[in-house]
Amino acid sequence: MHATSMDLVWIVVSDFKKALDFYTKVVGLEVMEVNESFGWAELEGKEGGARLGICKMQDNGEFKPGQNACMTFTVEDIEVAITNFKKCGANLSGEIQEVPGHVKMQMVIDNDGNQFQLVQVLHAK
Repeated sequence: MHATSMDLVWIVVSDFKKALDFYTKVVGLEVMEVNESFGWAELEGKEGGARLGICKMQDNGEFKPGQNACMTFTVEDIEVAITNFKKCGANLSGEIQEVPGHVKMQMVIDNDGNQFQLVQVLHAK
């Protein structure tokens, strides 16, 4: 298993709409995708590059605003990737989460305690 790309880094915010305004109006990023019901947006610079994900703080409080940035690695098959990461001594945080028709996601913790996310992009059927 090898990551096919690293296209996104995401942050957690306490006020989703305020953060979206800041990153679009002040920073100048463009909204590429937004899903207010999930509290999620992806923004990108005018010339492309990696995207910034903005995530509304979740009730579980696993990630707190201002204390994180999470890299994501895109993989072709998240179950295969998870098996390989476990064999190499990585730990998982939580279960696979799915946004139907969009992505499957799994948090992974490396040997130093750094967290990152594996992402499998789903194609609408």
